[in-house]
Amino acid sequence: MNGDALRVELGRRYRFVASHRLHSQRLTEEENYRVFGKCNNPYGHGHNYVLEVSLSGRIDPATGMIANLADLDAFVERHVLEEFDHRSLNEDVAAFRHKVPTTENLCIEIFHRLKHFPHAQLELVRIQETGNNSFEYAGNTEGDRL
Repeated sequence: MNGDALRVELGRRYRFVASHRLHSQRLTEEENYRVFGKCNNPYGHGHNYVLEVSLSGRIDPATGMIANLADLDAFVERHVLEEFDHRSLNEDVAAFRHKVPTTENLCIEIFHRLKHFPHAQLELVRIQETGNNSFEYAGNTEGDRL
């Protein structure tokens, strides 16, 4: 198999800290508390998120890589970490001003922000919220794929 036909998957891990309040304008106060419990605290709460990004691509014969990690790191920093790290997702991230910032929605938002990385195809975004909870999103339409 030559290098042009071989596709390899790359995984890279990032960390960020953010707070959020799980609260829906579509629900009453009582329903919000019933659905979201302590995560509906009016003052919010925070997580030390672990973001895993998986990309695939052909191996460049000159470099032996599918993507330069420095390029990927800079892209993730610019499109995700600068806006999310040490922020209130509800108050500081426009995408969550009218959408509940669940980790499911966070996965989808980050996927859309990273899908245009020019050097490889985004396959999957996975976020670990706690030691017990993790979520992943791989796109749901061809429009989500490069």
